[in-house]
Amino acid sequence: MKKTTFLTSLSILTALSITACSSSTSSDEAVSTKVAQKSDLKGTVRVALAGWQLDNGIDAQTGSESIGLKQFLKETFEKQYPNIKLELYQIPWENAKAKQYAMLLSKDVDILYTGGAYAAQWYQEGLLRDIDDLIKADPSFDSSIYLDGVLNNSYSTKSLDKSHQYGLPAVLGRRMTIYDKKLFDDWGVPPLSSKATPDEILNAATKMTGKNPKTGEQNYGIYWSGNSINGSTFVGLTLAFGAKGAEGSLKDMKNIKWQLNTPEMVKVMEWLRKAAPLAPPGFVNAQGSENFGLAKNNIGIGIDVNGGSTMSDFRVNKTTENLNRFIPAMNVGPKGESWVAVDPFIMSKNVKDEKAAWEAMKFLAGYETQKHNYKYFSYTPTLKKPDFITKEDKYVQEALKIADLAHSELMDEANPFFLSDIVPAVNGFISQAAKGNAPDSKQFLDDLQKRAEAWSKNLK
Repeated sequence: MKKTTFLTSLSILTALSITACSSSTSSDEAVSTKVAQKSDLKGTVRVALAGWQLDNGIDAQTGSESIGLKQFLKETFEKQYPNIKLELYQIPWENAKAKQYAMLLSKDVDILYTGGAYAAQWYQEGLLRDIDDLIKADPSFDSSIYLDGVLNNSYSTKSLDKSHQYGLPAVLGRRMTIYDKKLFDDWGVPPLSSKATPDEILNAATKMTGKNPKTGEQNYGIYWSGNSINGSTFVGLTLAFGAKGAEGSLKDMKNIKWQLNTPEMVKVMEWLRKAAPLAPPGFVNAQGSENFGLAKNNIGIGIDVNGGSTMSDFRVNKTTENLNRFIPAMNVGPKGESWVAVDPFIMSKNVKDEKAAWEAMKFLAGYETQKHNYKYFSYTPTLKKPDFITKEDKYVQEALKIADLAHSELMDEANPFFLSDIVPAVNGFISQAAKGNAPDSKQFLDDLQKRAEAWSKNLK
């Protein structure tokens, strides 16, 4: 999944995908051999996958075998659909957007796994097929297996007016607040609540920035990615402070009423101004948190983080010390929500064999594949009842609670001005704030408001 560095989403895997660590399961145990044929349907489906591992390998951390997609499909899909041939094309995330876009234009692909922002853009360009009719005509397909928030409220799978389904959610971006209980104890700071507000987080972070009173080491109160490509932390703060940013519809960007310089948005920028000096200097380049979640950590609170380091440490060392130390909480929105990256499977408008493609799309976004991807590659599922999640993995469990509350906003990566102008401007503000010379928040927002209005006015 595309990560901002999960991962997600863009998004965007990758920052959203985490290095997998499986138990030392043999290839024969990877999937059940008792797989019955489901259909004699014939066809060929061309599948373009961003970032998936096709071949078997060895996990660099644990030394355990990881089962790639090819073997998994051989032991599952190919037995269920022996007459459907899947032509797999693996594409690195670095150039997935350009290559997959070219494949859609040249009509060389039937279904794709990609970043949610890419999917939304291609749908708007008319390159993707709605799947409402396929869902309606298929009594075997149960859409209720997916989290409501990601199936029905994400522009990665739904049209901008929410009237059409064009994608199935396959991998979830994992974003939450996580705090270090040990550092809180060292500083004598009360633990965060399960739905910590921005003010609660900022207050705690302020108290924990400086020389640790017990260890004498430099501590930083907070961390987030200061150069996020989709502005996910900023989005969560807009929800928390009730800053809409705009009113209208992404289907009619020319007539959007921008609200970027409201008092609520000023509160968002002032929070960022105050929080930036409390983070490690490298955070403006998404650095400085390499030890967060591990024994050598020196950061009190991570926001928009995923718990991957802690879970990898647990899988390697089989100890729960860090699991008990790093506590997940909901995100910063009013109900603990925020924007959540969703990477979907989508179908080309020019699909050659839609019946065979639909069977492949369902399977690749379905329970068994999500179970496989979680086990071997730590991809976060999009399912309501992923009973394969290990009991220790409290970070995925928290992420699923947050994702079920997810909803798309005008301050979203599907908004082209948000990605092209707002996010870079906010990241620039954060970088200046970290140096203590951020511009006046109201003036910054007034300028951004003017740019947004001019942008909409110039649309054809």
